[in-house]
Amino acid sequence: MITLEDIRANEKIRKLIQHADMTLKQIGYTEHGFRHAEIVAERAGRLLRELGYDERRAQLAEIAGYLHDIGNVVNRIHHAQHSAHIVLSLLPEMGMDYDEVLDVAMAVGNHHEGEGDPISDISAALILADKSDVHYSRVRNPDTVAFDIHDRVNYAAKDSKLIVADANTIELSILIDPDISSVMEYFEIFMTRMIESRRAAKFLDKDFQLVINGIRLT
Repeated sequence: MITLEDIRANEKIRKLIQHADMTLKQIGYTEHGFRHAEIVAERAGRLLRELGYDERRAQLAEIAGYLHDIGNVVNRIHHAQHSAHIVLSLLPEMGMDYDEVLDVAMAVGNHHEGEGDPISDISAALILADKSDVHYSRVRNPDTVAFDIHDRVNYAAKDSKLIVADANTIELSILIDPDISSVMEYFEIFMTRMIESRRAAKFLDKDFQLVINGIRLT
């Protein structure tokens, strides 16, 4: 079976991630390279494991998490669908079972808010993992923080954790420096992502809760 280690070791995939991130760097987007891929893969896989899903489903969530943004190499617009098309070509070439290829492609193609839906356990885990990665280290140029709200909100986020808080709740906890960005600015740009996260948690039969600076927002 193809594992995340096989995905990491594939030279084509490494080049896709590198060039996709270069594309976003040129248009001023936050980091979408190996760091983001690793974090989303880890969180998606861990989430399904903690919820009691089959180990292979968790492994496929890891693979989907690692590959979900490679379509940015084509264009940021509809990048989720571009990513899915690349997955449909690349993973069979690596020898992955075709049912598993389709599971990964379905998740990848539906991960972006406004362009997809949580349509499987893998898809829902990927959405939650992707939307949870808000962190200052993703800002490429701190000089832009003063005038770019997206950079400012990310730069203000000193820590973010996605956890299964209890039997009924998936929780995203974020530590924001209020001297850099306000909580209201966070909601101004991330509201659609939080709505999508709630939909994904509901697919997994869980509630979604957001905790900012220790305050639970319900």
